[in-house]
Parts: sequence; C-alpha cells; structure tokens
Amino acid sequence: MTRWMAVLALAASVSVGQAQAQQAPQADPQNTLVLETTKGRILIALRTDLAPKHAERLKMLAREGYYNNVPFHRVIPGFMAQTGDGTRGDGTGGSKYPNLKAEFSKERFTRGVVGMARSMNPDSANSQFYIVYADAPHLNNDYTVVGRVIGGMDVADKLKPGEPVRDPDRITKMTVQSDGR
Repeated sequence: MTRWMAVLALAASVSVGQAQAQQAPQADPQNTLVLETTKGRILIALRTDLAPKHAERLKMLAREGYYNNVPFHRVIPGFMAQTGDGTRGDGTGGSKYPNLKAEFSKERFTRGVVGMARSMNPDSANSQFYIVYADAPHLNNDYTVVGRVIGGMDVADKLKPGEPVRDPDRITKMTVQSDGR
C-alpha cells in the first residue's frame, strides 16, 4: 500500500467513525434504564427535559425492584409493547405511589419512543409504560413521552405478541445504568 493510499484509508476510517458517533446518541447513565428481558437487553434514554416527574418515577421504581419479573402484558405488532404493572401483571395495577399529572409535549410518537400508559384520565399515569413499534400519530399530544429506546429495539421487536399475552416475555431485571447493578 502506498503512503497516499494509507492516508486515504485513515481519513475514510476517521470519517466513518465520526459519522457513527454523530448517529449514536450519547446516553446519560443517570437517566438511562437497562431492561434485562427474556429476549435480551433494551436501553431506554429518559427524557427528563420533557417529563421529569415521570422519568423520576421510573428510576425510583427500578431502584426499588418494582419492575423485576414484570411481564410485557400487551404487545400489539406494528403498534406497541406495554409493561410496568408490577402489582398485578395484567395492566390493571400500579405502584403504591400516587398517579402523576400529565407532562404532555410536542414530541412525536415515532418508532422507539417510550410513553406512559394511563387510563382515560390524562393524569393517571403511574408505573406502566410502552415502547412504540411504529409511528403512532394518534398518541401525539395525548400521552406523556418519557424516553426513547437507544439500544435493543431489535429485542423489543421479538417480544411475544398478544392482548393479553399468553406466557409473556418479561423484564427480568430493570436498573438505572449509573447504579451499575
């Protein structure tokens, strides 16, 4: 290899590395959830800028072990996968803490966005959340965006479907990345 070709190869590898670095979001370990599931690992970057109270609730419950062994009780291909009912596991339960006031934003529900589940009451989100599989404009401005999957969307795509799901996949353990557990 000539010296000129070596310089070009080095420049190309630096450019590719810079492009990859620009595409990969830098996650804040203090605001990143690690979901170990029966299908693999999912990483969620919490949007504390959009939903600080909801993000704090998810971190608090993760630290308490609330989400450990919790099923993905509702998985609808092409729409979303819902989990977070650590009380009953069927989508009818919530944590011991009070429901949260909605933190709606202009952020769009696109593939990989994580939203807070709630009842018809906008201020009823508690512990349940969902990962959106595809753009869901009907959720825009009506549900709280709390984060985005930054790793493991392929894992989320493999979750067993159903409504309810028979023998569902589970979050085996959920932690905050900075806790290092």
